[in-house]
Order: sequence, then structure tokens, then C-alpha cells
Amino acid sequence: MSSKLVLVLNCGSSSLKFAIIDAVNGDEYLSGLAECFHLPEARIKWKMDGGKQEAALGAGAAHSEALNFMVNTILAQKPELSEQLTAIGHRIVHGGEKYTSSVVIDDSVIQGIKDSASFAPLHNPAHLIGIAEALKSFPKLADKNVAVFDTAFHQTMPEESYLYALPYKLYKEHGVRRYGAHGTSHFYVTQEAAKMLNKPVEEVNIITCHLGNGGSVSAIRNGKCVDTSMGLTPLEGLVMGTRSGDIDPAIIFHLHDTLGMSVEDINKMLTKESGLLGLTEVTSDCRYVEDNYETKADARRAMDVYCHRLAKYIGSYCALMEGRLDAVVFTGGIGENAAMVRELSLGKLGVLGFEVDHERNLAARFGKSGFINKEGTRPA
Repeated sequence: MSSKLVLVLNCGSSSLKFAIIDAVNGDEYLSGLAECFHLPEARIKWKMDGGKQEAALGAGAAHSEALNFMVNTILAQKPELSEQLTAIGHRIVHGGEKYTSSVVIDDSVIQGIKDSASFAPLHNPAHLIGIAEALKSFPKLADKNVAVFDTAFHQTMPEESYLYALPYKLYKEHGVRRYGAHGTSHFYVTQEAAKMLNKPVEEVNIITCHLGNGGSVSAIRNGKCVDTSMGLTPLEGLVMGTRSGDIDPAIIFHLHDTLGMSVEDINKMLTKESGLLGLTEVTSDCRYVEDNYETKADARRAMDVYCHRLAKYIGSYCALMEGRLDAVVFTGGIGENAAMVRELSLGKLGVLGFEVDHERNLAARFGKSGFINKEGTRPA
């Protein structure tokens, strides 16, 4: 076992993902997920030494309880893991304009995360809990906690991409602009795509699609982000699991004026009751939509709207490639596993030279990466 072990924490709005990884060779010694926070069925699952375990956290448990369980119960089974930790990495959804790369966490960084919380109200407060618990549980690593910002990779966007056509003072005085999210994922798959395309990363022109319960598309030109679909908050852009993505802003006023919905009710609807859940009226799970596409009207409706929006973004970002698009890249739980999403979306873009090979597309799932296009057509 290496002495360069890193604990990675991803505190989401209602879940916590964690792992201990060897920073030298990438070996994973522990991985886990705590989920269903604030619900009676709150639970934690983990894998260590090849074995899988699961435990209830107690009704209403959340981040603090999950982190305490990880430290005092899971790591107690193998204390040498804690002893050999050299750093702790925290995924942070929103860092505003201030952070263009990962930084060591200190009081000013904590304040910066707080200052950006209004842009990611479901996530940044959870990240702060994770940081506080890590500092308390591992005091010897107090100066070895690192914040990795989802927004950092998108800081290379030009002004024409990140500005909204609103009064300019809203940007200058209040920071109202496009920030994007999932930057860590878009950055990683850009590096991986460059390897698969046998190109230096600084020469790669690709469109990256991170598709999970949340989803975003980024235009990568010469290895740098020049536009992305999420905006001031992670609500803008694609159809997502429970988020609406792009809508006519006047819908908000219409719902308020004609249905009497409050701002709070509308916000809840757009973030937690829309997307695939809103379209199916059953579930936010893309697996249901894919499995029932041929037999249930709600699943077909949701899939068609989802893929229509995705194809529109991919197509529009082609205009930013300066005449050369090397590939479209899919990642995230849906992007990596939902072959139907890839095939239906790219099927709308034949005018751009995309043709999906059905068998290759089915083969590139469940942890297996690979090209899904027909030979001689534009790579995907």
C-alpha cells in the first residue's frame, strides 16, 4: 500500500460519495455512497477489500452522520488507511469567478464557497459541512484539504459566452453570468478523448456531454472550454432528472400571476419536479425511460424531449469549433450507459456527419469506453 493515499469527498445535495485512492497509481482502497438523506431510509454502502457492505444511518440522517459513520465505523475496520492519508480532496460545485484551479482550503476559501452558495444553494452548503467534518476528523491534515471547483474549467469562456443580455451592472456588481458546472468531469474526459484521438490536448476540438441526474454540454476548442450549457446555476441547459433546463423565463411570471404559485413553489418545481420526472409524471430515472420507450407514452415523450434538447446543444456548439470538430464525447451515468440516448441524439445530427454503429454503441456501456460511430463517419 502506498503512503500517498487521498480521501475524496463529494457532498451532494442529498448524498455523499467518498473514496480513498492511491495518488500514485490510481488504486482504489475504499469507495462508497451514502444516500436518501433526511429520509427514513437514509443508508450508506461501501466497498473495501473486494467486499461490499451496507448499513442504515438512521431516519433523517444527512452529511454529518454519514461522515461520522465513514470515519468511526468503516475506517475503524482498517485504521492503516486513515494513518496513511496525505490529503483530502473536496468537489465543490460553485466557486464563482474567483477560482480558476484547485486550491488548498483555508479560511478565505471557505468564505469564498459561502459567498458562492446563492449560485448553488443545494450543493455549496453541503460542501461546507464536508469540509468542516474533514477538518474535525483529520486535524493532522488541516493544511492538506484541497477544493476542486466544478466551475474552474469553464473560466476560459470568452465574454460572449458567459454574459447574459441583461443590464451589464448585474454582472459587474453582482456577478450574474454563466459559470457552468461539471467542469472537473469535462476536463477529465477532454484529457481522455485526446488520448483516444491521438492528439495533443491543446489541439483537440470536441463537444463533451456529461449526462447524469444533472447534465451539461461543453464546447472544447483547442483543449479549453469556450461555452457550456449550465449557467449562473445548474438549472440552465439540458433536460435533467428533476430539473427543467432551458425554459422561457416568462413562464415563471405566468405561473405566479395565473396559478398563484409562489417563488418558492416555482423554484421547487423547476429544480425538483421537472425534467424526466415532470415529463413522465412517474420517475426521474432514465433507465425507466429507456426500458419503456417502445411501450409507454410517458417514457417516449420524456426521451424524445430529452434527446431533442441534447441534439440542439451539440449542433449549436459545432458553430464554435472554427471549422473542425474531432468528436462528440459522452460521460456520466446516462452518457456512459444509455445507448438509446446516444443513438437518438446523434441520429438527429446526420447533416454533421454522425452515424452511430448500433453494435459498437451497445458494446460501449457499463464501464467500457470506445467509439460508437460507423467507420469513416465523424467520431463519437
